[in-house]
Amino acid sequence: MNDNQLRVDLRSDTLTLPTKEMKETMLNAGLGDDVFGEDPTVNILEDKLAGLFGMEAGLFCPSGTMTNQIAIKLHTRPQTEVICHQFSHIYLYEGGGIMSNSLASVKLLDGKLGKIEAEAIRQVINADDDHLPETTLVSLENTMNKGGGSVYTLDEIRPIRQLCKETGLKLHLDGARIFNALVHSGERPFDWGKMFDTISVCLSKGLGCPVGSVLLGSRVEIKRARKIRKAMGGGMRQAGMLAAAGIYALDHNVFRLEEDHERAKAVGKILEKAPFVKEVLPITTNIVIARLSQISPESFLDELTERNIWAVKFGRDQIRMVTHMDFTDQHLEAFESRIKRWEK
Repeated sequence: MNDNQLRVDLRSDTLTLPTKEMKETMLNAGLGDDVFGEDPTVNILEDKLAGLFGMEAGLFCPSGTMTNQIAIKLHTRPQTEVICHQFSHIYLYEGGGIMSNSLASVKLLDGKLGKIEAEAIRQVINADDDHLPETTLVSLENTMNKGGGSVYTLDEIRPIRQLCKETGLKLHLDGARIFNALVHSGERPFDWGKMFDTISVCLSKGLGCPVGSVLLGSRVEIKRARKIRKAMGGGMRQAGMLAAAGIYALDHNVFRLEEDHERAKAVGKILEKAPFVKEVLPITTNIVIARLSQISPESFLDELTERNIWAVKFGRDQIRMVTHMDFTDQHLEAFESRIKRWEK
């Protein structure tokens, strides 16, 4: 294989394929009907994640969008309001689900690298006024996709948790890449579980599962969540084969996420030398966002595609690359070689 034949695909960590070992684990999974609560492997996965985060129960769902939307529906009702960052996945990339599923309003905040602070939240909590929607929920995202994979730490979360307690607001975490965040910070899942009413844990990104997310919360909330999942069409039958992938990932694929983080930093350094790259946002985990000048993202991506490098547009003047398990040192070397030839 010559250099240009190796496809360097950095569009997303959702592209990661299950390993041979993961697929063998899936084939050997014990099965049952999960809608009846009788799939033993699903039950093990839900209990395993709930235990890790010190929460009472979990609910296995097809996607992180579903776990987020179920959580929002749990914590809101029509004519109430959700506070989140303006770049939040729940607002930008879930098909208008807050409106269509929960009939709730949204209050958007700004914040550095996609993160919001307690004082900014306090300023926009609505008063008890017939003219205003009642504020009931704050939602955070970790890592923050549009913030370049930025990471909230526990010290940043504690004042938000305290504010929510004082004001009676619920606090949800879109943990799309929560294990990337934990590997970076060195913090424990158990301590994060104390901060939130509900947490969505995605398994189908850097952890390498083919599908699936788990919503964590109290037993009462998860019992209600099962009913909402059913109404959304998310009840699965012999889902143990999918849950087995999640168990394997938690046992084998968490600590290797640091490899993705290191390769992302290397990608960023290479991109800084590429033509038309104005700057690369700070790289914390596995997401690389480059801001362009004198060229459109579409034209820049066309140039990359000619070199068999794949990325995505991520705003008016930005592109995004995401490292993952199937982006190896060989791919990194090919990436660097092709960018260097472009420089000339």
